[in-house]
Amino acid sequence: MTHRLQRYLSLGLATIATAFVAGCAHRTSHNDHIGLKTMGSFHIGGREVTLSGKPTKMVTMTQGGVPVKIDPNGVYQVEQMYVQYFVPAHEKGKLPLLMWHGGGLSGVTYETTPDGREGWLNYFIKQGWTVYNSDAVERGRSGWAMYPDVFTTDPVFLTKENPFERFRIGAGPGSYNKDPAKMKLLPGSQFPTEGYDNFMKQGVPRWTSTDAPIIAAYTELVDKVCPCIVLAHSQGGPFAYKVAQARPDKVKALVLVEPAGTGDAAKAAALKDIPNVSIYGDFIAQDARWPTIKANNLKFHEAIRAAGGKPEVIDLPAIGIKGNSHMVMMDKNNLEVAAVIQKWLAGQGFVR
Repeated sequence: MTHRLQRYLSLGLATIATAFVAGCAHRTSHNDHIGLKTMGSFHIGGREVTLSGKPTKMVTMTQGGVPVKIDPNGVYQVEQMYVQYFVPAHEKGKLPLLMWHGGGLSGVTYETTPDGREGWLNYFIKQGWTVYNSDAVERGRSGWAMYPDVFTTDPVFLTKENPFERFRIGAGPGSYNKDPAKMKLLPGSQFPTEGYDNFMKQGVPRWTSTDAPIIAAYTELVDKVCPCIVLAHSQGGPFAYKVAQARPDKVKALVLVEPAGTGDAAKAAALKDIPNVSIYGDFIAQDARWPTIKANNLKFHEAIRAAGGKPEVIDLPAIGIKGNSHMVMMDKNNLEVAAVIQKWLAGQGFVR
């Protein structure tokens, strides 16, 4: 092969490669992929606990292995929290966005939806937000502690019927069926029932005695990475209120998706300068519990308003977004709702 031919072939291959890259860039806009500056994870919070007076035992760790003596007496690390963070290549959110999940769940809530679509984690990273997504104390990669020495109550596990009926997916008791074709859905439900089994695989045990260590770990996270915005779902709602009340100088906004509780009414004034919005899905009026849960939050809003704050409510059906279950971030229109949140954040001046 002559030198000239080699040169022409090299130029030709370079041209083809350039055209290929350009073609890919044309097909993939900035909203179709995730560009990260960095990502990582860490554990935060927790404490040491010393146990004594426990009997030792011999345990075979692996099948066919040699038994080892286990002495449960000693020092343990407990009540820590796992946090994963993502920093986009082009930051547009002025502050980090902290995502806090609901009861019996973990940070998976905000990742891929049960039927395989993109979740809110991806959406907000693509919008240019630095995101911290955590597994609260006792959940997922945070791990849990022994009963009754540290966690003083039994863990709560849910049947497959429970969330289907309680999270406003199905039409009340008896609406769940293993066969999606036989499920009795609320009319117009947006929940992807074909992914319901995958949703139930995300469930983890929860305890009713761990609010204090959960709030302590969230507060330590806020101290580490904020000022910030907290986006919280369900059980995460009251945690977000209480951490914001404890750190009003660091929590700059609250986005609460169907909060399952409130903050401390006696400390409502701590929230008066923090923009906050509560977002509600559909089918609340016909539910056995949610009218009261929502009313409690609206009453708490009155206390914030009396102290000079301006809490807001976005009722999705009232703005034409219908069919949402309690798991709004997993519903088929999850990105439409995410866009509503993005618009609210932009309206508060948090987007560059």
